[in-house]
Amino acid sequence: MAKKAHLKTGFTTGTAAAAATKACLYYLINKTPPKSVLINLLTGDMIDIPIHVCSIDKENRAICTVIKDAGDDPDVTNKAEIGAVVKISPSNKNNIIITGGEGVGTVTKPGLEVHPYEKAINSGPKKMIFQSALEVLKDNRMLADVHIEIFVPKGKILAQKTLNPRLGIIEGISILGTTGVVHPISNEAYIATIKSSLSVANATNLDTVVLTTGRRSEKIAQQVLNQLPQSSFIQIGDFFKASLDIASTFGFKTICIAAFFGKAIKMAQNVPHTHASKHSLSLSELSNWAKDLTNNQIFSQKIHASNTARQAFEIIEKEYPELIFHVGQKMLSSAKSFAKSIGKLRAIIFDYDGNIVFDSEKIS
Repeated sequence: MAKKAHLKTGFTTGTAAAAATKACLYYLINKTPPKSVLINLLTGDMIDIPIHVCSIDKENRAICTVIKDAGDDPDVTNKAEIGAVVKISPSNKNNIIITGGEGVGTVTKPGLEVHPYEKAINSGPKKMIFQSALEVLKDNRMLADVHIEIFVPKGKILAQKTLNPRLGIIEGISILGTTGVVHPISNEAYIATIKSSLSVANATNLDTVVLTTGRRSEKIAQQVLNQLPQSSFIQIGDFFKASLDIASTFGFKTICIAAFFGKAIKMAQNVPHTHASKHSLSLSELSNWAKDLTNNQIFSQKIHASNTARQAFEIIEKEYPELIFHVGQKMLSSAKSFAKSIGKLRAIIFDYDGNIVFDSEKIS
């Protein structure tokens, strides 16, 4: 059996910004650009970050950049250039000011950690940037006013590949990081994005949110529920239970779950995380439901022998479409068991052509 490859960790945009800041201060004080700098992560660990380029401009400001390394995480900001512009002036105390420049997004909607009209630099990165700057000043026994501007040269372009526009973050990316380390395909990061999206929907007074499992199901849901604004639609991936747990804390009037039949089967089986690696797509339970509903052993065996949910769906649609209704009811029941303190729950199932084959709101 082949050995499972070890996934490489990386560092966040916040860590990159802190490293660029530290390099700038070293350059200004020591007159030599560093090849790398050590950064204290919020986990208590340290990491050595290579510096990409450094320069001094006409205003005697240092400008240094870092190339972000996200490791094996499929992050759109992987290999992005993250920079800092730093100016220091004598003072009787250390006064460190952190701002965002070109390519760092501006928050325009409430509900996020950063307030509207402020630059999208979260508290974790700000703490790392501040600590990195203070460390250099203390090492050199200096008191100074330090003005730090974080920038991302291609931030506006990269932002279009993120959820920032939907969250109301415009003109650039967010400087993020809770620990400073990027863990490949981080569940925590995905759940944090879901929570941010729900928080924005709540803060903008939306009473309905639509939870979809991916881009295609979201696109179809947007066509069906076209009276709702874009901020109402939130991709939850495979996080069925976690997203309902979070959504139910905001007090939305209606939470709608929209999914294709394959995901709906898993949801109907009360599976909290619907990824194949977490819960293999077994059609045995679906075949048991078929047998209970129809008392038809041949029909049940056909479903059990199906290679995919799509194949099973084609059999069901042709021979006994009432089973789809049964899956929808069970999907709705599972959602109710995961969500607490909610108003109305709605479940929608799409067939593989994007047609609605179950909608709990249409039940008389």
